[in-house]
Amino acid sequence: MRDEFARLRDEFGTLSGAGKVTPESAVLMGAVFVLLELMVAIFLEKTTRKSSKNSSIPPSQSGADESATAAPGSNSKGSGGQDQRFDNARTVESVTLVPVTTCGCCGEDLSGVAAEGHERRTRIDIVFEKTIEHVDAEIKCCPACAKRTKGEFAADLMGPMQYGLGVKAYVVNLLASQMVSLNRTAKLMHAILGQRIAEATMLRFVMELYWALGRWEEATAEALLASPVIHLDETSMKVNGKKQWVHVVSAGNLVLKRVHPKRGLEAIRAHGILPRYGGVRVHDCWASYFSAEFAGARDALCGSHLLRELAFVEESNGYAWAGNLRRLLQEACGEVSASETKCLDETAYARLQRRYRNLLTRAEREMPPIPVRQGARGGKVAKS
Repeated sequence: MRDEFARLRDEFGTLSGAGKVTPESAVLMGAVFVLLELMVAIFLEKTTRKSSKNSSIPPSQSGADESATAAPGSNSKGSGGQDQRFDNARTVESVTLVPVTTCGCCGEDLSGVAAEGHERRTRIDIVFEKTIEHVDAEIKCCPACAKRTKGEFAADLMGPMQYGLGVKAYVVNLLASQMVSLNRTAKLMHAILGQRIAEATMLRFVMELYWALGRWEEATAEALLASPVIHLDETSMKVNGKKQWVHVVSAGNLVLKRVHPKRGLEAIRAHGILPRYGGVRVHDCWASYFSAEFAGARDALCGSHLLRELAFVEESNGYAWAGNLRRLLQEACGEVSASETKCLDETAYARLQRRYRNLLTRAEREMPPIPVRQGARGGKVAKS
């Protein structure tokens, strides 16, 4: 559609240049072409499907998983989860040899023949093992004073029955990390342990971890404040059926998340990091981050968000400048990552600036001009 429209506009420009169109008609048709191009742009934007790859829509709301067809040579099984390894699991690994004693063709005895090689096949499985540890404290009666003395239990054995650290860690992981409901977590633990854990008990597990992480949270906040660059983001979640916001501040391996009913300035103040921060803050251009209250820090826009926005512009309108600018950002990121200093030198930075300005110049030529609003209000028509 856009190519056909550009062809018609070029033909009209050729006719105008040859003097075959009156000046009045040229002005009128020029305005018509501008309005039509804006209408085409709006139509293409409305009809282009948004996803987590070209907008800020979270992956959970993007519909079907398209990761299986994202890369050439994909086996249509989606993206695997083998890149991240955990050191909190005990692995029991064994090797079983399948001997060859006779020839599969003629029946010759091969028990004394050396093997030329081996073909390995692997089975990975999980075994849920329930461990029960009984601790018996002795009770003795003193023959001298007739008083009874009982052995002292460990500090973590506070009652007749309690759950171990493995159960607590697994429950907290299900509730906090995997976002599994209390009811479903209770059913899963009942299936594994053979007994149901009360919801109040599981909530106590979460609170125990919360209290234990108090000092860590304070130390993490101070480390984030001392970091030269921090990353900011916010995402919605349901808390007791009501929409709230998870505000995230991260730097390297440090991540601090806090939940607040609001998304804007009130929540940012309550989080406590940004009002005290003076370095570079990387974010998604959310207006609250640019507040004058936080003028002590410098702003940098998140590259992932920019790439998604450019991808949507390219998909919806077919603008070449959007695709070129997206590739420029990716190349710049690659150069910085490959550099030993993780920073561009003056020559590379100047070259990047020239390419960036050239792309902006081409974009101005490719984008339709915004018509001036007629009437008392004046000003330019709002962009789509």
